[in-house]
Amino acid sequence: MSNKLWLIAPALAAAAAGCAASAPPPRTAAASAPATPPKTYSRDPYPSTYRAYPGVLTAIVGGTVFDGEGRRIENGTVILADGVVRAVGGPETPVPEGATRIDARGKWVTPGVIDIHSHLGDYPSPQVEAHQDGNEATGPVRPEVWAEHSVWPQDPGFTRALMNGGVTSLEILPGSANLFGGRSVVLKNVPARTVQQMKFPGAPYGLKMACGENPKRVYGSRNQSPATRMGNIAVDRQTWARAAEYKRKWDKYERDGGEMPARDIAMDTLRGVLAGEILVQNHCYRADEMAIVMDMAKEFGYKVSAFHHAVEAYKIADLLKANGVCAAMWADWWGFKMEAYDAVDENIPLVHNAGACAIVHSDDPNGIQRLYQEAGKAQAAGRRIGINVPDEVVWTWLSWNPAKALGIGDRTGSLRAGKMADVVLWNGNPLSVYTRPERVWIDGALMYDANDPKRRPVTDFELGQPGEGDVK
Repeated sequence: MSNKLWLIAPALAAAAAGCAASAPPPRTAAASAPATPPKTYSRDPYPSTYRAYPGVLTAIVGGTVFDGEGRRIENGTVILADGVVRAVGGPETPVPEGATRIDARGKWVTPGVIDIHSHLGDYPSPQVEAHQDGNEATGPVRPEVWAEHSVWPQDPGFTRALMNGGVTSLEILPGSANLFGGRSVVLKNVPARTVQQMKFPGAPYGLKMACGENPKRVYGSRNQSPATRMGNIAVDRQTWARAAEYKRKWDKYERDGGEMPARDIAMDTLRGVLAGEILVQNHCYRADEMAIVMDMAKEFGYKVSAFHHAVEAYKIADLLKANGVCAAMWADWWGFKMEAYDAVDENIPLVHNAGACAIVHSDDPNGIQRLYQEAGKAQAAGRRIGINVPDEVVWTWLSWNPAKALGIGDRTGSLRAGKMADVVLWNGNPLSVYTRPERVWIDGALMYDANDPKRRPVTDFELGQPGEGDVK
């Protein structure tokens, strides 16, 4: 018999909590000017209805705490209440009366892992042709498409990322066939019936862009532009020039009134980027191309938040630091195409050692379950060349840095009083291949407990598979 708890639980939670989108702030127009319409280029017409699952007052005591920002606390105490972290400190930290006490001696406590590059929901399991919804490969410029409109919340990859990888938030991106692939969306990793119930409340949208081989291969093979790297940049610049003109017209209309310009959904997204409200997440491998893109961003007045994959980031780590751009990288993926050949295992620690923002990402439904191990591999590669990054600092690659690059660092990514209580208790050092998540909290609600069969979320696709969904 099919187990529908995965669907019923969020339905009950939504019914109990209710959902209402917050109204935009009122606008005041000059008496002589016509009423100004609300801005629509980056406002969400499909707003988040996310409501945190209810939690209980919880004290995690006695463990080794990595706070996500580079601090380590031995015999630490973490207090969770009302969906947020209430306190973080040593053994002297008072435990409130009535708290559920979790003995973490011999274990580790960290912020939840944040994957800045995922396609879960857009390329869900089972991986069949009917589920391939991540690339609108019908033209190189497709900023009008939004990844969230393809996300299938029942993808079992979400639960696997939670239980096996301690992933509490993730960015879902369109694929990389196009120069402008469309908008990305940031999700909380909770069971839900609709994507709106998963959307990270208030997270900025991202714009997925791509450099290099993918766009020129996809469109060059059709005997159309772009077919070369110079064609890639030419189409990029031409598109940004159109976007700048579109923004100028709308800015003038909102300032002075008059006839409303024609609405263009694709240009709305690019206008949001030029206004600084939508963050650019750029697929790019080669160092020379990343440098060109950073120059192009200066030409048109936008900023790249992060280069994704960034196999050659180590060559331009100083430029990344100078431009305030993060690099989201694999530990050791390389060689699957020409632009991935000049990789080194020390890429992540070299970028970190230069003072730039280093991130470990997955781009894979299996890799997302082992990001903490990927960080450990990168740490070990750095040690072999004399770059010794402490464990607690390595954790910034998995939580704090991706949170900042997604524009949500003020709410999650580290264990700080007032931030979302997205927390993982690990049964050993979380950079070890022998370690697994023991408990995972999202907004202070216990979403997974390895010791409690009732706290192992399952989907229909995992029922009956040994070790997955063995609920009794």
